[in-house]
Amino acid sequence: MKLFCFLALLASTAPAAVNPQLKQVNKVYILSMAGGMDQYLANRLTVMGVFQVVSDPQKADAILTDRIGDYFEAKLKELYPPPPPPKPQAAKKEDAKDDKTAKSDEAKKDEVKKDEAKKDEAKKEEAKKDDKDSETPSGPPRISSLSRGRGNFFIVDPKSSDVLWSVYDRPKDSSPGEMDKTAERVVKRLRTDLSGKKPSAE
Repeated sequence: MKLFCFLALLASTAPAAVNPQLKQVNKVYILSMAGGMDQYLANRLTVMGVFQVVSDPQKADAILTDRIGDYFEAKLKELYPPPPPPKPQAAKKEDAKDDKTAKSDEAKKDEVKKDEAKKDEAKKEEAKKDDKDSETPSGPPRISSLSRGRGNFFIVDPKSSDVLWSVYDRPKDSSPGEMDKTAERVVKRLRTDLSGKKPSAE
């Protein structure tokens, strides 16, 4: 019985398992967040010396975000675009010279004139559409970024899209003082998880 109680006590005091990859993170890039929370987190991470915050995503080991899913995947593609496809090999100059179907200079000039005429027509059509659009009411109003905040924070590996760490801590309001306190709590929790210690009850 005593052994069982001891094991139960030991389990209750054991720190939560942390993804080993999180301890390899040194530099983070913070995505824009609701209410400017990204700025408060950047300040706290820097002041408390947990991670180095970088403004270039290419230099980051991980991404700190308040949202994952389709939005985050689209943002990753924007920040880390795939390499362009290889360009086809240029035709050899000798082949170009021997090409009997090459157009004469006069034919090329005619094509340029036709292209210019088409472009002029396209510009006129666009101008007409712009005039019509200016008469119609604008689309639905954009939703404020404040509505996006849900109190979730994620550290994600940009290469694998794996979530390395997450926490929930929603600010009570959007006042600067409360936002800073929330950022401080989040960074303290991150620092504690990285150290492997059990978080103290506040």
